[in-house]
Amino acid sequence: MNLDLTGKTAFVCGSTQGIGKATAIELALLGASITLVARNEEKLKAVLDELPRKKGQKHRYLLIDFSKTNQIKSRIERHLKKYPEAHILVNNTGGPVGGAVLEASTELFTQTFNEHVVSAQVMTQAIAPLMIKTGFGRIINITSVGMKQPIVGLGVSNTIRGAMGNWAKSMANELGKFGITTNNVLPGYTTTARLQKVNEMRAASTNKSVAEVEQELIKDIPIGRFTSPQETAAVVAFLCSPAAASVNGVSIPVDGGKTSSL
Repeated sequence: MNLDLTGKTAFVCGSTQGIGKATAIELALLGASITLVARNEEKLKAVLDELPRKKGQKHRYLLIDFSKTNQIKSRIERHLKKYPEAHILVNNTGGPVGGAVLEASTELFTQTFNEHVVSAQVMTQAIAPLMIKTGFGRIINITSVGMKQPIVGLGVSNTIRGAMGNWAKSMANELGKFGITTNNVLPGYTTTARLQKVNEMRAASTNKSVAEVEQELIKDIPIGRFTSPQETAAVVAFLCSPAAASVNGVSIPVDGGKTSSL
């Protein structure tokens, strides 16, 4: 199986922690040169120092705040003008705030749509021409199992994840002929700071301990535990590899089997 990414350049968004960071490390282990993309420069520099370089890679970082959509286009285009190489794009943005969908403001919907769908669109529009030129491209969107099965209490997230899925499928149809695949990886309950925060909110609203909340969640997961960021990153890495050239336009849950739908 060809998993070698030597000579490839991967842009990994949201790569200073959690699944994004684990993905950047995994892709570097397969030989890719990584461009970390996030909004905290101090954290970007710290992760940059952790990335493997055994295959002579040149890793970089790009400072972008995806909540400020007016800066995305200029910053990615400026970077690509200086370093005109890109084969892999991992779109990954922090999860939207929780809450009932009926109570969500229109401003929150707009903000979340911009941070997820619009940011992915802008990044892809800038990077896709370079992928087309080389005849190789991988676009991976790290979203949520809420794309397939809405999660109670995450109304805005469920809505935007669905939009992201349809955007990705449209992109897969358009770019496939150029050797570019577009797929979604759908994390379930994963041991990240995001899950910890959500569990703390659930605990506070139900007068339960965080440990009790965690056990209630785990009992519905067939493998009997939460997923690690590294396990999710491994799925992303496979989809980025030459071996996954015919996997296009799909959404793959990485949730230990919790999602009920096929």
